[in-house]
Amino acid sequence: MASDPGLAAMLLWTISLQALGSAGTNSNEVNLLDTTTITGDWGWLTYPSHGWDAINEMDEYFSPIHTYQVCNVMSPSQNNWLRTGWLPRDGARRIYIEVKFTLRDCNSMPGVLGTCKETFNLYYYESDRAVGSAVRENQFIKIDTIAADESFTGVDLGVRRLKLNTEVRGVGPLSKRGFYLAFQDIGACIALTSVRVYYKRCVGVSRNLAVFTDVVTGADSSSLVEVRGQCVDHAEERDTPKMYCSAEGEWLVPIGRCVCSAGFEEHRDSCVGESTRCAFIPDLFAAVKTESGAFAGLVLLVKTIISS
Repeated sequence: MASDPGLAAMLLWTISLQALGSAGTNSNEVNLLDTTTITGDWGWLTYPSHGWDAINEMDEYFSPIHTYQVCNVMSPSQNNWLRTGWLPRDGARRIYIEVKFTLRDCNSMPGVLGTCKETFNLYYYESDRAVGSAVRENQFIKIDTIAADESFTGVDLGVRRLKLNTEVRGVGPLSKRGFYLAFQDIGACIALTSVRVYYKRCVGVSRNLAVFTDVVTGADSSSLVEVRGQCVDHAEERDTPKMYCSAEGEWLVPIGRCVCSAGFEEHRDSCVGESTRCAFIPDLFAAVKTESGAFAGLVLLVKTIISS
């Protein structure tokens, strides 16, 4: 195997950059896979044996880092596959794959211009159960060819300046219980530093005295999912409360509403009895009866007005 000796050396600095630049996921994103949370080897299938390698490093805090890398840039006709384990889709109809990686500039390596590549391919395969190693290459469906926005050179290595790329691709509609992802190398010098697979949802909210529960987004990038709201306690429908969940996991303008039943009135997205709203008045009068309680009564009055 003709492997670039500089690739393994650059992994530690790459991961340090990743740790500094990573951000938390949004509340409307539900992870199906996040390799940064895996404490050991990712346990993915690689073939042929001289292709992708699992590389274990330590970061500057002496925490273990697990990645996959390949750099067979001097040999022609490369076809190296890296496949995830089976991932249940958890009801998702559309998933998103976020890949973080570094890639070596072919022009920075002598003698590889005819064989070195600067892209890799991303695939998926749906199945209702785990199938082990039985999946053949021609059964995978291509998602996209992934290219780096920035590639690193030997000069970058020398000054410990590496370029971390982040690419996100969406896939849908999904229909089976789960799926596999696969990464095909065709001759690049690349290191995968993390892979995150997630779907989007609209998080439950209350609008117009109606409760809308969590809902998974639709199967394509422009779909809207209609959700009917449930009136809060002591409320009833005036017009059927509905909202639409967008593909980005955001609620659109509500339609219809609920109103409080007789004997109740609206207060902070709920319906309360009229006697409950007035319950503070005896306490207020009791407080202002004494000089020492005058200020406390005023504070209570202000708080009540604000909360109303």
